Formats: sequence, C-alpha cells, structure tokens
Amino acid sequence: MNEEKKNKRTNMTKLKNIALALAFVPSALIAQERFATRNGHIHFFSGTAVENIEADNNKVTSVFDATSGAIEFAALVKAFEFEKALMQEHFNENYMESNTFPKATFKGKVSGLSAEQAKIPGTYAVEVTGDLTIHGVSKPVTTKGTMTVEAGGVIKAKSEFSVKPEDHGIEIPGVVRKNIAETIKISVDLAYAKM
Repeated sequence: MNEEKKNKRTNMTKLKNIALALAFVPSALIAQERFATRNGHIHFFSGTAVENIEADNNKVTSVFDATSGAIEFAALVKAFEFEKALMQEHFNENYMESNTFPKATFKGKVSGLSAEQAKIPGTYAVEVTGDLTIHGVSKPVTTKGTMTVEAGGVIKAKSEFSVKPEDHGIEIPGVVRKNIAETIKISVDLAYAKM
C-alpha cells in the first residue's frame, strides 16, 4: 500500500514537471519568431501646386511577431528631417506640437505572412490593419504592403498609405492651406532582424 502511494506521488511529480516544462515551450517558441528594428524609415510627402514638402525619419523602432502577426512601431516626431530648417520648426511647433505629442505610433496585425513563411526566402503580399496614433488621435488604418524574407533572418517590410492631417486634430491655418496637401502620403520601409 505504501509502495502504491509512493508510485502515485512519483508519477504526480513527473506530471507536474512535464506540465511545467511544457508551459515554457510556447513562450520560447514565440520569442524565436519575433523581429525588431531601431532604424526603420518613414518618409512623408505633401505635394501641391504651390510647393512640395517632404521629410524623412530614420529612427523608427518596430517589433513584429510572425507567430501572432502583431506589429507595432513608434516614431519620434522631432526625428523627422526636412530640407529647410524653418519647415522643420513649423512642423514641430505649429502643426505636430511635438513637445506635447512626442511620438507617432501604430499598433496592429499583419496578415499574409505566417511564422512558417517567415523562414522561407521570398516576397509576400501582406495586409496591415491597426490603429495609427498621431497628435494624440488614433484612427484605424488598413493598407497593403510587402514583406521580403531574406537569408539570415532578415525581413524587409514596405507599405504606403495616406493620412489627412484634420483626421488627427492637426489644424492647418487658412493662410498656408494651399501649401499643404489634403492627404499626406506616408511610406514605411523597415528592415527587421530576428530578436
């Protein structure tokens, strides 16, 4: 009888150890399918008959989880660089109010690239859906893009979409309304490395 209890206890201990080991396996697998960058690129372009305005930000941080499709990125507003210093000053102080709203962020999901495909070199058409927050205002965004899996665990992601400043509470004074396009073209270019 004591031997039977001992065997049951031993079996229960083994089961607990197996369950504990299995509990850590999924998180280890998920961690292997995460990709990140700290030097992604965002370009924006406003084209009108009066003038073209464009800027680049090469300090975009982003994380992509190929297992779940979750994607997030953040861009410091002050990191956008313009050809003219005065444009950059107006952008930060008058329109984006970057001291109050220092970051633009996106949080969403990618469909069209599975964790298995993220291991196979090739270019995949994807769709990205999520919430874009600019100037403290979040709006849903859905856009098409591509993700190119390269040898060595690098994934390059590209996408383009348009944003209306007014949708994010950015006021354009009437005096310069003709200088700024109603919709701003945004291009995103990210090169992820495996985490």
